[in-house]
Amino acid sequence: MTQQLHFAEAATLQDLGTYVKRARRIQEQGIRLQAVGSVLAAWVPVMTPNTLTSGVPAVLGLRTMALAEPTTTDATVELGSISERLARLNPAEVTLPLPPSRINAPWAAVTPPRSGWEAVGAESDQRLREAADAGIAEIAQAVPTSAGAHVVEQVREKVWGRRLAAAGIDIPAGAAFGALSLGFLSGEEGAETQIHRLGRWLRLSSAGGFILCRTP
Repeated sequence: MTQQLHFAEAATLQDLGTYVKRARRIQEQGIRLQAVGSVLAAWVPVMTPNTLTSGVPAVLGLRTMALAEPTTTDATVELGSISERLARLNPAEVTLPLPPSRINAPWAAVTPPRSGWEAVGAESDQRLREAADAGIAEIAQAVPTSAGAHVVEQVREKVWGRRLAAAGIDIPAGAAFGALSLGFLSGEEGAETQIHRLGRWLRLSSAGGFILCRTP
């Protein structure tokens, strides 16, 4: 297991920094850095159900990045520790030392399948953006600043568990929120996100990355 990652280009490492910043606006549950060969898969949780009966979908974000050499590693670490290391690097750097400490994050044990996906269609990035914006506004209006955790969870379950009909199937609105919040959606007119399905899993492939969600 390597203790550092060598990226193909400095711009790729800077892109990881942008991804981490966006993820930290959503949560502080860590990031899983999984390298196989010359590709790094960087996983982050967008939302995860707190209980077995929760209606909140499991939503994960994924960015893949090119490494300069074949590498094998699978480390789940604090987002803050990656941010600190990136802040100390100069813009031309291509090597990221991994934090020595690891975290035990339940979401990181949930690994979506790599193969067997069925293409089911596409949805416009604009419609996904609108669904996410509407959900954000609804939560902001429904949840008072003094609300307890239980109330917040109920509202999130109602809003992000809501189904958005797309490509003939129902996508949890939480998936649209993840695609918007992580900067995956394209701003170009007519841009679309491709949708694949495998069992209870859905994969949204956008211009900037992937959202994988598992319905309750």
